[in-house]
Amino acid sequence: MTSGPVRVQDTVRFGEDFELDFQSYKLRRDGRVLKLERIPMEMLLLLVEQRSQIVSREQIAERIWGKDVFLDTDNSINGAIRKIRQVLRDDPEQPRFIQTITGQGYRFIAPVVEADPIPTQALESGLVQTSPPKEAEGATASQARSNPVPQQKTWLVYVALAAALTVFLGGWVLSARAPRSINGKVTLAVLPFENLTGNPSEDYLSDGLTEEMITQLGNLDPQHLAVIARTSVMHYKGTHASLDQIGRELAVEYVIEGSVRRDGKNVRVTAQLIQTTNQTHVWARQYDRELTGLLSLQGEIAQEVADEIQLTLGDHKSIADHSAVSAQNYEAYDLCLKGQYFFNKRTAADFQESIDYFQQAIAKDPNSARAYAGLADSYALLGTYSTQSQPEFMANARAAALHALQLDESLPEAHTALALIVQNHDWDWQTAEKEFRRAIELNPNYATAHHWYAEHLMWRGRFDEALQESERARQLDPLSLIIAADNGAILYFSRQYDRAIQKWKSVREMDLDFLRAHLIVGAYLEKGMFAEALANNEWFRPKISAASYWSWRAYIQGRAGHTEDAHRALNELLRLNSHTPVDPIVIAQAYAGLGEKKEALVWLEKAYAQRSDELVSLRVNPAYDPLRGEPRFQEQLRRLRLQD
Repeated sequence: MTSGPVRVQDTVRFGEDFELDFQSYKLRRDGRVLKLERIPMEMLLLLVEQRSQIVSREQIAERIWGKDVFLDTDNSINGAIRKIRQVLRDDPEQPRFIQTITGQGYRFIAPVVEADPIPTQALESGLVQTSPPKEAEGATASQARSNPVPQQKTWLVYVALAAALTVFLGGWVLSARAPRSINGKVTLAVLPFENLTGNPSEDYLSDGLTEEMITQLGNLDPQHLAVIARTSVMHYKGTHASLDQIGRELAVEYVIEGSVRRDGKNVRVTAQLIQTTNQTHVWARQYDRELTGLLSLQGEIAQEVADEIQLTLGDHKSIADHSAVSAQNYEAYDLCLKGQYFFNKRTAADFQESIDYFQQAIAKDPNSARAYAGLADSYALLGTYSTQSQPEFMANARAAALHALQLDESLPEAHTALALIVQNHDWDWQTAEKEFRRAIELNPNYATAHHWYAEHLMWRGRFDEALQESERARQLDPLSLIIAADNGAILYFSRQYDRAIQKWKSVREMDLDFLRAHLIVGAYLEKGMFAEALANNEWFRPKISAASYWSWRAYIQGRAGHTEDAHRALNELLRLNSHTPVDPIVIAQAYAGLGEKKEALVWLEKAYAQRSDELVSLRVNPAYDPLRGEPRFQEQLRRLRLQD
């Protein structure tokens, strides 16, 4: 063996002091190894390999997870990119390393050079690792990158789902350090069940079991047991966060961990109940069932949880017996799981996908109240997430919600869906409030009911009550970005602009592109910070509709006194509307920014005629403050039943 230096393959340097070792999966700075989890490391390796070239999100997803899997890859990619930037101390707005190419992907822009030779003595002393990390045994890192094997794909799926990388960096920004109880209740979280089927496309099954367990336990004894909502627990999917950390971040006393293994028509579920304060295993069980028995199995596990902590829970309700579940019912249930998976992704395209699955479930089992409730939610939110005025969405949502209630009046999801529909489409505020309260009465642990009820109170100008209800939603779903963002909306509509900006900034620290945080543009504008408002509107441009972008630009520039640019933006908006009609309230906002009150009122009346969902904001939205003295505006409020 020679004593002189030898070169190690695939080690490069960039920046002033970063070194990336492809063989050992290590990123170093000044010789010190930096912590970077597997998914962001894989992504960094890919970007450096393809340096100076645009790498699309599709290329990233295929490289890391493969094709045709049920995964929320968008959130995982966003989280991984943020993690890389934080480790590299890179500014996304003035990048030195990773540049975002709007609508196309990412590009590594820093100059890359081959690293200096590493002495043999360093290799022999163990100071430089030349083999892949232990968890990658069985395939070298370079093999995994060039030709991913199914085993590694499966492992990566477990690690990648949800935005866990962002949660650990900013979870406490959104979640106050509350004691481990919610209003004196025992607190429990069902952690994501692990998919051990060997097939990443079966993630919907393990995710669905997680969600069903949350529902079962949430209904078990809501007066004494608080169960954390799905949104927050899914942040921990595939991570190795300690139970103590999870206990602190979710403010829970107990967690359930588990796994699902599917083989043909059979399924094996393992579950264990653990106390977070001392990591004591209260019990562990293994269940082997036919897939058609999965519904009753969830009830069995939920009942055992209650039995084990009965001294804390006190008396509790029995879980309904679902033992007689037909194969047809199970097929409908399986389709509902897939529908819920896409519903939770919260985009217009995914709502369409969820609608298709819920309709298939109904075709299999016309008596499935759950499928009808899911269909109602999907149609109701599809109208909200689409800028096109499509009243048939609400008609379909109403029919589905009413049918769900005919099948099962005790289903809180159906009451919540109906509340949203009569609020947004009928402006029947009394019925909406009654339905929200009924849903909460049926299941006080249903975070969505608290969340949407908080919005309801906000639209009616009852801001103190809205903030209280929003806090209840946050306690049940402490890591939910949409609940946090809508808390910012309450602050914004109550004219607390500084607090709203801070809230939305904290949301964007965890997801820079989170759509609901786009309202930060309005808060900046109301404070006269027009440059910041314009910059943020440009940032969100790839994420929002073209109509929304031009409406905000016209509104901002009009309020800033830049009339010429505001009219150019308005003309673009009107041109879009001439090809594909948009929600008239979007155009009304643009005219309001220009101070053209007559035209703004005309388009508000058109919005009323088309029953625009966005009219619910008319009482509290600062964009319409200049119109409040107009008799036609007051008449609008009267017709919307939003007058004092």
